[in-house]
Amino acid sequence: MAAHLVRRCCWRHLGAFLCPSSAIPASLLAGKLATTRRALPHPPLSSFHTSSPWRWADGFSVKEQVEESGNAEYKVIEELIETASTPHELLQLSELHSLNSNQASLIITQLSRLTAEKKLEAGSILQDGRFQQLISITDSQISQVWNNTLVNLLKSLYCLGLDSSSREMQSVEQEVLWRLRRLSFRQLSSLAEFLAPRESKDSKLLSELIKKLELRWTELEGTRSVVAMMGKVGHISPALMDRLEDKALELAEQFSPDDVRKITLALAYQNRRCVPLLRALSYHLVQKHSELSLSVLMDLIFAYGKLNFHQPQVFQKIATELQPLVPSMTPLELTRCTRSLALLKWLSLPLFEAVAQYALDKTKQLSVTHLCGIILSFARLNFQPSNSEDFFSMVHEELQGQLARLEPPLLTELVWSLCVLQQAKAPYLQQVLAPDFHAGIRDAEVVVNGENKPLPVKDFAAPHLLCSEGTKPLPPGARRVAFLRWEFPNFSNRSKELLGRFAMARRHLQAAGFLVVDVPHYEFLELKLERQRVSYLRDKLHKAVAKELVNSPH
Repeated sequence: MAAHLVRRCCWRHLGAFLCPSSAIPASLLAGKLATTRRALPHPPLSSFHTSSPWRWADGFSVKEQVEESGNAEYKVIEELIETASTPHELLQLSELHSLNSNQASLIITQLSRLTAEKKLEAGSILQDGRFQQLISITDSQISQVWNNTLVNLLKSLYCLGLDSSSREMQSVEQEVLWRLRRLSFRQLSSLAEFLAPRESKDSKLLSELIKKLELRWTELEGTRSVVAMMGKVGHISPALMDRLEDKALELAEQFSPDDVRKITLALAYQNRRCVPLLRALSYHLVQKHSELSLSVLMDLIFAYGKLNFHQPQVFQKIATELQPLVPSMTPLELTRCTRSLALLKWLSLPLFEAVAQYALDKTKQLSVTHLCGIILSFARLNFQPSNSEDFFSMVHEELQGQLARLEPPLLTELVWSLCVLQQAKAPYLQQVLAPDFHAGIRDAEVVVNGENKPLPVKDFAAPHLLCSEGTKPLPPGARRVAFLRWEFPNFSNRSKELLGRFAMARRHLQAAGFLVVDVPHYEFLELKLERQRVSYLRDKLHKAVAKELVNSPH
């Protein structure tokens, strides 16, 4: 702290020494001006400005303060830039005034803003000779562009679509790289949020930005910054996301409902089930916020469903607030809500009765896909509406003649759901039991020889099917393998044991002669690269074969 204070005091005295002539008393200036010029030429201010050491801690150099306080012309040009309403007015400034690099950068930034606001074609601007002149001025004096202006300049060049391989763009990126240590945390986070959706993880600039944010995360302040970084940057760095979750837990009481929505969505999209944070957000959501908008309600149940996070108080609040909104929902919104609640295994009788009535009242607005979504949700929760006869009469009428148009997976789930609801009629069963239908379904079956090399599945007899396409018996040492991917809801609570229904399905496949290879979600989802997943599946197959050989009688 003491060293920091001394440095600032030294810079203040140096700033006073370098102040413009207007700050020097006129009596001294008049008597000494000629003598001083002859005896000791006054060095230009630019000689005291470099890109690295001559900087304040807040990012402004001595020259920047002098220009800002004493240069009236600079202020006039800045006002002209801010008040310009068309790209032509901005580009014309380069013809009417002698611009420095900061002014040229501000004009480029304003050009980018106007182009976005007015939805103008950026190509014509990039090809304009006056724009090329602005770029040239900026490039020739890039070290003298102020920090905040430099960050905005880089964003603007991206938005305008300047070629990333051009020398001018690379010059700006390189200058930003050199100055990363001197940028404020707010500038770092703003730039990272901007670049994350546009650049790959291999980008040198983005990579260095993330490293700086990881080191300086304690400087993070304000709920807006936390929310924005979790949603836009967190997925790039798990280590940074851990810190952001800690910060969000600290600020949980201050988040608005929309902040909570964005945070839970960020966690859901990144498959991060941070239970302490979810519990804290849920508690404050129930305690502090009396009414939630439809968009917040929908996104919350989607995120909770994707993360399989159960919070009864929140679910009850969501169901209670959704019920009066059902008549005003669009079919897509209604389907999303019912599917999410079904995924969470949360049955609110008044809400689902309202959904059934909606389907009856607005049948013509519902597509077959929407109707299928409602039926699948009802079946998962084993819900029979009170007006069951009218509802299912409508369902059968709407589905008539539409089954052949449905994708095989959806049709299979639809017929299964109708079976659960005791509404499966002969036409539905005939559709899914037809041999032609099976050909379009994939179950993940493979036949391998004794060396675990794949063989054509269709060439061999399949006793487990109603109608086998092949006739050849499996060669000696060959095996029929089934890969079974198990999701989180397939397991018992807080264990790695399969629920009864899925354990039975596994036994049936083994009884049909399959070598079963289990692929649990907690292993498979950790693998991000395709080559990692291929290697994992190959390794699981080898282990399953080895285990079978050990257990088989010799």
